[in-house]
Amino acid sequence: MATHRIDPGISQMLAFTVIRICMLAVLAFVGILVYYIVINGIGHLSIEFLTSPPRQRMTAGGIFPAIVGTVMLISLSMAMALPLGVLSAIYLNEYASENRRVWLINMAINNLAGTPSIVFGLFGLALFVKYAGFGPSLLAASLTLMLVVLPVIIRASEEALISVPPGLREGSLALGATRWQTVQKVVIPAAMPSIITGAILSIGRVAGETAPILLTGAAYFIPRTPDSVFDQFMALPYHLFVLSTAGTDIEQTRGIQYATALVLLLIVLGINLIAVVIRSRYRKKLMW
Repeated sequence: MATHRIDPGISQMLAFTVIRICMLAVLAFVGILVYYIVINGIGHLSIEFLTSPPRQRMTAGGIFPAIVGTVMLISLSMAMALPLGVLSAIYLNEYASENRRVWLINMAINNLAGTPSIVFGLFGLALFVKYAGFGPSLLAASLTLMLVVLPVIIRASEEALISVPPGLREGSLALGATRWQTVQKVVIPAAMPSIITGAILSIGRVAGETAPILLTGAAYFIPRTPDSVFDQFMALPYHLFVLSTAGTDIEQTRGIQYATALVLLLIVLGINLIAVVIRSRYRKKLMW
């Protein structure tokens, strides 16, 4: 019985067509979302909105304390999570041998990556706010968000280290370099672009989380910026949540809601662009 085979050229064309359609669909959804936020929020953006505190139970005024709180939250969380995540990935990929202990560590990382953020919030409330005595504060919220993004950074950094060709390590060791010198001078610079990609993904998650900071430090209404890491703070995600759900006239603050969402998108985009520029510079230095 004769069998009919599909021409490989046709199969390839169909595959690329499906891929292009999927890519265009994703871009379309993202474009529609951004367009809707920009159209509804751009009219309420102004210098006063960006530089003044909220007034009249957040139905007037601006969002300056929330902007500062969000930037401080992102900076402090990433400053703690990135070094710890990268060092953990270096240990797991470059030093740890395959044994039951490492298997348990990897299993724990995978489980943490799939844990709902509200669970991290409850954990942060118990450990950092209550047990450690930090109270509802910027420090407690940042430590909680550090735990939220740590599995993402570890996994992204591990993949980056795995992608470095083994020949680079072998060549460095053959020239007399120690294992740490090889990791520091050869492996990390080669993996840095991919590590920064993981950091970019983590920044987006830190900026958009509401549940963890709701339980550990974000305030409903504080018309000032935090003076220290032990103060409560306002943050754009929680501010947007409050405006959209309770405590205010939702219809009256509709424009403020979209303007707040637009500012949050612009902050994340700006930080990501800085990270992309740094990643591009590292890539240009690679010779392989």
